[in-house]
Parts: sequence; C-alpha cells; structure tokens
Amino acid sequence: MASILIVEDEPKLAALLADYLAAAGFETRWLADGREVMPAVKAATPDLILLDLMLPGRDGLELCRELRAFTEVPIVMITARVEEIDRLLGLELGADDYICKPFSPREVVAHVKAILRRTRRAAGKAADELGLVIDEAQYRATLHGQVLDLTPVEFRLLRALAAAPGRVFPRDRLLDKLYTDHRVVTDRTVDSHIKNLRRKLAQACPERELIHSVYGVGYKLEL
Repeated sequence: MASILIVEDEPKLAALLADYLAAAGFETRWLADGREVMPAVKAATPDLILLDLMLPGRDGLELCRELRAFTEVPIVMITARVEEIDRLLGLELGADDYICKPFSPREVVAHVKAILRRTRRAAGKAADELGLVIDEAQYRATLHGQVLDLTPVEFRLLRALAAAPGRVFPRDRLLDKLYTDHRVVTDRTVDSHIKNLRRKLAQACPERELIHSVYGVGYKLEL
C-alpha cells in the first residue's frame, strides 16, 4: 500500500484529503507544521508528499528545496498562490506537479495516482529496458551488464539522475548531491562531470545518448 504524507495546516482540508486517499487505497499521514516535515521524511520516507506552500514554521518552497537535496520522492504542491512565478519557482526546486486551491479531492486522488504510475513505470523502465543497475552498497553501476568505471562523484551524479528518469535537474540541485564535504564549486563543475559521465555511458551504450541537456536549466536522464 502506497503511503502519502499530507502537509497541510487546515485540519478540515487535511482530513478530507486523507478520507478520499484512504478510500482509494492509500495509507496517509498528516503534518500541520513545516518544522515537522524533514524529521518525518528522514524517519520514514513516504511514496508521495502533498505539500502546502503556506505553512507555519517553514515555507513549502524552502522544504521542497531541502527535500530534493536527499530524496526524489514525488512532491505535489498545493497552493492558493496562482502567480506564474510561484509555479516556475516550485518546479525549479523539484516539485512534480501543482494543484491550485480550491480543488476537488477527487482531482487530488487522480493526480496522485497518475504521478505514482509515471514514476514507477519510469523506474521499471530504467531497470528493465535500459539495463542500468545501481548498487549503492558497493558504489558500483552497470549498464547492459558492463561495469561503468565511475568516480565517486560520477556515481552520485548518475544515481541522482536515475532516481527520476525524465525529470530535469537544475545544476544547483545536482551540485547539492555531488559533494559530501560542502566544498564551494561553480555550477559549471556539473557540466564537466556530465561530459565524463556521458563518455563512459557511451562506451557501454553507443547507440543512444542517455543524458540530455535542457538549455538554461540542467540535465535529465532520458529512457
């Protein structure tokens, strides 16, 4: 049973969402304070997060950025702010989708089902069709059965991209995942690592380019 974390400070709305999601077969948890989100996700990562933008304690956009530093769990942002800049900012920070208030609870359930189907299908294709296997315990990756000779930074870069095939990762988000010592580097450092990673992937899969550039934004792993 997929678990959904509802982060919403309106108790009646949160209860309504929980009821509809439970009726659709999902397990739910509810948090009303933004300060509780990070400890809760690190303790037990849900399958999807419904994240309100306006929260007591911590703002939803700030939480989205911090979550994306360590997890690719799908995030659906719930907002009453419909300005285009908020939408763009949220997507750059890693949100998978938006739902604007007021909404129908059935609409939310439909969004949740669609996103979970898409992410599971993408993960399955990465493993089954692409033949990419990432062994985190041994810090090793293979493609079509061929071991990729990756540096630790290249491994973390590939792991981040492969966690959400098709999703565009801005350079600054990728930088957050590459170095564990918080060193100061420019976002163009990512470009250098991407170049080396592409070359190594091409040795195992010369018939297609797997990492694609999105001009002005960043990179994605395309199946």
